[in-house]
Amino acid sequence: MGYIFGTIIVIAIILFIISFFMNDKYNEIESELEQLSIQSMQDTYQLRKKLEVLEEELLTGQVVTPSHKEEVEVATEIPSSLKNKPLLLQKVYHLHQQGYSVEDIAQQTDLTTHDIQTILKNKL
Repeated sequence: MGYIFGTIIVIAIILFIISFFMNDKYNEIESELEQLSIQSMQDTYQLRKKLEVLEEELLTGQVVTPSHKEEVEVATEIPSSLKNKPLLLQKVYHLHQQGYSVEDIAQQTDLTTHDIQTILKNKL
């Protein structure tokens, strides 16, 4: 009977010592989850920054260069009479002022050339 208890105690001590050297699966999973969470937060931050830049470009008519983070005014200013018109019309007028052809403007705005000609005639 003494041999049985001794053997059980020795096995228990050996298993206890081995447990310190084994990799804990829960720590690995926790580490992976933490990495995923950090990556997700970084992606969200980057998307928010890009969205801010896009909103700023749409609202102010300025171009922001991502590498320098400097604001550069658009070459031709939109007249005050056009500021209350929809953005698409402003874009058509702006491209026309820059010297783009009707076909180029139609291609950039996904409108037909007839639509562009009509918009430009109504402006004048």
